[in-house]
Amino acid sequence: MSLLKRVLLMTVISVTCVGCDQATKSLARSLLPEMQVYSFFGDAFRLQLAYNRGAFLSLGSTLPEHVRQWLLVGGVGLVLAAILCYALFSRLARSSVVLGIALVFAGGVSNLADRIVLEGSVVDFMNLGIGTLRTGIFNVADIAIMAGFFVLLFSGFADLKKAPG
Repeated sequence: MSLLKRVLLMTVISVTCVGCDQATKSLARSLLPEMQVYSFFGDAFRLQLAYNRGAFLSLGSTLPEHVRQWLLVGGVGLVLAAILCYALFSRLARSSVVLGIALVFAGGVSNLADRIVLEGSVVDFMNLGIGTLRTGIFNVADIAIMAGFFVLLFSGFADLKKAPG
């Protein structure tokens, strides 16, 4: 895959995902009151505004502010820069790998933007589940990140099937 195609793929995925994520977060912030839960489809889908100060499932939310900022802004920024460089310049990265990285990158950038603008918090507002078995509260960026991980995972399995032996 040429550098131009990689840049185009990364750009299109990033602009689309960040735009959708930030637009839905803006709607959630303006339309959903805090502490109010809206339930749909027999409570399988909920809308609930939350500000997550931690990482996935609020991990690290109780860390001291300066440590949390360093890890979740500085550390994440460095990881995003590294995966962007890999996606653009690695000769080993096939198109499926670049797609997976683009999704992870776009979701990460959008959540990082929240952390910078909202003083360390990320806007979350969706929840799925049945009864007491529920996901954490998440956003569109989190969906992009998970989709990217699944693309990378299945790309790796495809490589294993192709391997001799």
